[in-house]
Amino acid sequence: MNTLTRPLPAMAAAATPSRMRWSRDEVIARLVLFAVMAMLALFLAAPLFTILVHAVQDKQGRFVGLTHFIAYFSTPSLLRSVGNSLWVAAAVVCISVPLAFVFAYALTRSRIPAPLKATFRLIALIPLLAPSLLSAISFVQWFGNQGALKWLLGGTSIYGPPGIILAEIYNTFPHALMILTTSLALADGRLYEAATALRTTPRRQFLTITLPSCKYGLISAATVVFTYVVSDFGAPKVIGGNFNVLSVDVFKQVVGQHNFAIGAVVGLLLLVPSIVSFGIDYVVRRKIKAQLSARSVPYVPPRRQVADAVLTVFCLVICALLLATVGMAIYTSVISLWPYDLSFTLKHYNFVLLESDMAAAYTNSLVVALATALAGSLIVFVGAYLIEKTRNLGVLGRSMHLMAMLSMAVPGLVLGLGYVIFFNHPANPLNFMYQTMAILIVSMVVHYYTSSHLTAITALKQIDNEFEAVSASLKVPLFKTFVRVTVPVCLPAILDIGRYFFVVSMASLSCAIFLYTPETILASVAIMHLDDAGDIGPAAALATLIVLTSITVCIAYALLTRVLLARTQAWRTLGRT
Repeated sequence: MNTLTRPLPAMAAAATPSRMRWSRDEVIARLVLFAVMAMLALFLAAPLFTILVHAVQDKQGRFVGLTHFIAYFSTPSLLRSVGNSLWVAAAVVCISVPLAFVFAYALTRSRIPAPLKATFRLIALIPLLAPSLLSAISFVQWFGNQGALKWLLGGTSIYGPPGIILAEIYNTFPHALMILTTSLALADGRLYEAATALRTTPRRQFLTITLPSCKYGLISAATVVFTYVVSDFGAPKVIGGNFNVLSVDVFKQVVGQHNFAIGAVVGLLLLVPSIVSFGIDYVVRRKIKAQLSARSVPYVPPRRQVADAVLTVFCLVICALLLATVGMAIYTSVISLWPYDLSFTLKHYNFVLLESDMAAAYTNSLVVALATALAGSLIVFVGAYLIEKTRNLGVLGRSMHLMAMLSMAVPGLVLGLGYVIFFNHPANPLNFMYQTMAILIVSMVVHYYTSSHLTAITALKQIDNEFEAVSASLKVPLFKTFVRVTVPVCLPAILDIGRYFFVVSMASLSCAIFLYTPETILASVAIMHLDDAGDIGPAAALATLIVLTSITVCIAYALLTRVLLARTQAWRTLGRT
């Protein structure tokens, strides 16, 4: 017996090194993943670290500690910006989130006809396609000094807090709606069946089942809206008047006064609420996952004629307000001069596309959006694939996931400021990228990396790891499995990521405001300059072009994916025939 058992330790010892030995594919996978991680470190972590260093140094590069922070908080006008940003963001949260919750409730918990629900959902997502400047321009036309509905405000001016709050409600509504729709759609029908059997009133069911079940969704929506408002630059710049907020302070300090030290201080202040919100959102997401149950059954809302009618009217009112906002911008773009000459004309589009340099700005936006969609989709999906499907990554995998999630906590203005300080330094070997189209594309990919990364991770988790294991046993190269199996199966998610990158890049302003040059100016930046010059018609025309372009791309995406998915996703329907 002892003779038989003696060789076993030696055999185990011999087997251990072979198990620890990496295959060629695993080595390549780690190298590619390390390259993606290095890109995020270089284009995300390094600029943020540079802002921190700049905030504690003087112009000669000497360490001055908290001197700049003390100077900032000792200036009453600058300190007031902190309070202004916080209370305006809180006001928007208190209005936008409840409105989005009722709208999401109507979409998920009512018996409104399906075609009507689809129409409501489509209209509610239109603000995602528009630059944040569009809503501000529209509200100036509605309620400004020459506004069509100026009388509704009495003696109150739209410029300042009222205008910023209205514009940000419009901008943040779809963001909150998407989160809350997902939260409300995950209801467990068994709870409502039990409550109905116990003769619990609908009102009590709402208070004891519905609200508690989606409380984490409400918290997540509130943090997203709060972060968006604090870091948004477009709306406060156009309609804020003399009401200073942190995002405008950064622009004034860096562009107006070339005071990069104070700009870095404000950038760090902008980073604080974003990081706090990111931490809250991270905890909330983990709680949401913990609430899902394999035994849950879909909830089918009962038919309630009065409640359904009220919710239908509510959705109609909200959709009418959203359409009125974007409609005013479109109307302004096709009339001669508001409010003096309301005759129909296309001269603003002619000016934007043919008679000025704005055509180059629009073309630049298309180039940046397309390049961001292509490069972003590739980088994000490859990085997510390697995290999910590469074995024994350990610290490397966790570090990569952390880097991917970090970009969610960084406002676009802060990232742009970090790029200015980091890449504009003469000693930086990557200085050649500064003031080029490439840095704009990279900034867009990095800024919107997290949402796309989560989409890719969700899609990849649905694929069993046995595919890679079988391929390895058959000695099929990893890249062949990736191209022939993973990409076709995850094609819907990849296309969604590309569409997302295109739409947000077309409308993004905060990322590009510090990075453009006269040759690389984007349409969103050109809209701001046109508005500053008082050219409201051309500004509205250019904003409308962005919306129409994004809508066209979304329609083309829907048609293209129907063809592609019919060929690559046929396996999904084999079991149904």
